[in-house]
Amino acid sequence: MNIPAKPWAKKYPPKRILAIRLQAMGDVVVTLPYLMHLRNFFGASLKLDLLTREETEDIPKNIELFNHVFSIGGGRNFKKQLFYTALMLPKLFIQKYDVVIDLQNNLISEMVRKILMPAAWSVFDKVSAVSGAERYRLTIEATGIIKSKAENIFYLKKPETGLNILQKNGWRKDDQLIVLNPAGAFETRNWNLSNYISFAQLWSREFPNAKFLVLGTSFITSKAAFLQGQLGNKLINLAEQTTSLEAFSILQHTTLMLSEDSGLMHMAWISGIPTVALFGGTRSDWSRPIGEHTFLFDSSDLPCGNCMLTICKFGTVHCLSRVTPEEVFYRALNLFQKAQNTHREKINK
Repeated sequence: MNIPAKPWAKKYPPKRILAIRLQAMGDVVVTLPYLMHLRNFFGASLKLDLLTREETEDIPKNIELFNHVFSIGGGRNFKKQLFYTALMLPKLFIQKYDVVIDLQNNLISEMVRKILMPAAWSVFDKVSAVSGAERYRLTIEATGIIKSKAENIFYLKKPETGLNILQKNGWRKDDQLIVLNPAGAFETRNWNLSNYISFAQLWSREFPNAKFLVLGTSFITSKAAFLQGQLGNKLINLAEQTTSLEAFSILQHTTLMLSEDSGLMHMAWISGIPTVALFGGTRSDWSRPIGEHTFLFDSSDLPCGNCMLTICKFGTVHCLSRVTPEEVFYRALNLFQKAQNTHREKINK
């Protein structure tokens, strides 16, 4: 793997670090566990800042991690982003960063890094067939300042946000909360909705106190309505009713995530929530959730696997239609029990 870098060569640790990740929300949140380890390792002696875009600033700004989050405007228009970055540069330059960790690797992040002239830097590898999370970890490690790893516990500045929303919608603290997230962008990433119903029924037989939850944008509204029609008061439907920050806050109270490839899935697994992912045609070597608290159903074992097509060329979406609710239930139950055992071990220590 090729990670361009100029490692830290001084005998004392750096005092000021800037991390750069500009897009998208799912990618931004996947960097957070590794930056959290960086923060915890060096503690208050380190000034750790983030440069991102306005549409992805919400979560980074509202967790106890960064000293400052700088955000550029311009939406998804590159020329406008460039303009707002130019306006931001004087503010960044006066910070006198010792290290710049470029977790984006585009023209804007390269320009920022070169103008800031840090003593050490590293640049994200965009092409290797390794999960994005692992490449983020290795990019931080390439600075030479730390042996990087993920830390999956986040503290929100307003932790009551998610709890208040859930309680207003009928959730009680002694109820399990299982997220159903059929939010894959294309046909090749969609598990049949009837399978989610069957899974929910299997889970409810095992755990009668389970409640199911749907979150997301207008993209998922019709699917959420179908699930609610089938599951009735067993399902809390918050589709189109939360911001990304509120969704992230709510996820901190959940027991399990069952999800297609989406930003919400990344929010869950980086938070240490047991996550069963259904990837279908998604290129899993890049986007897979990692860690012992995750399980992935993907298509990498098939000749047509990791196709990245929007429509299945065979018309069957075999990579997902072959996955049964019983298989998913088994994997989910295994992750849940493992999480319970880990929790008990921590309490008994």
